[in-house]
Amino acid sequence: MYQNLLRYRSARYFWWASALVVICVGLFVTHGRAEPPNGGTWQGYTLGTIGALLIVWLTWLGIRKRSYNSTNGTVRGWASAHVYLGTACLIIGSLHSALQFGWNVHTLAYILMCVVIFSGFFGLYVYINYPRQLADNRLGGSRDSLFGELYELNEKGLKLARQCSADVQAAITSSIERTAIGGGVWAQLTGRDSSRITIDGGKPVPHPDQQLAIDTVAGLIPKAEKAAEVVALEELLSVLCRRQTILRRLRKDIRLQGWLQSWLYVHVPMTIALLGALVVHVLTTFLYW
Repeated sequence: MYQNLLRYRSARYFWWASALVVICVGLFVTHGRAEPPNGGTWQGYTLGTIGALLIVWLTWLGIRKRSYNSTNGTVRGWASAHVYLGTACLIIGSLHSALQFGWNVHTLAYILMCVVIFSGFFGLYVYINYPRQLADNRLGGSRDSLFGELYELNEKGLKLARQCSADVQAAITSSIERTAIGGGVWAQLTGRDSSRITIDGGKPVPHPDQQLAIDTVAGLIPKAEKAAEVVALEELLSVLCRRQTILRRLRKDIRLQGWLQSWLYVHVPMTIALLGALVVHVLTTFLYW
């Protein structure tokens, strides 16, 4: 879907946005030599008006994209328009300002516009790439199914550990009980693993990717004296390796889903801030210019 929105109806909105940009560039180059380009000329006012109306319209487009019950166009079409016209807004806003900046609300409005647009670019990137990665990572299943398999592996691992020595049982129990999934925002977005494990009755130590438990069990197999213990350790090793794979997929799932949602926590509040700055920009322009 997300790749198709860029090519929606033969990239209709790309051509619309391109035509609008060409018109605005043509308007910008009509500045004479007597007065350098700036937002205070009639060309600057015209470009500013176009840009302001476009920003308000794009904000409404963002609301429309999430109004799934509306019959006024398709979500894919509105999303395509949002992308291309939002990109055009960056160029039109730059032409309006003539890239003349200072410590004032006008520059603030331009900066907020850039933050909104570039956060939208990032959102477009993740929505094009991450849904496919999520589907591939889940192998046609769901996050709940991954957690369900993890629970079964935990139970099986604890059962097998009870057939081994007390040190192995304690290590595997602590490994399972101290496994960390998700966590804070940064941990989710980076997939950071803060799991811990206790070995030989010592203090808990970092246990990233469950590798220490796997290495510990693998190292005990050649040293086992009883055939039953060898079988139990080999089965336990298999469970731990499978558990490691499931945990990797869960952390990747959480990370991808986090990035799919996190950009909106920048895009939406900055859009609201942009609208406020835009109102102040327009009012001060008409009051003091």
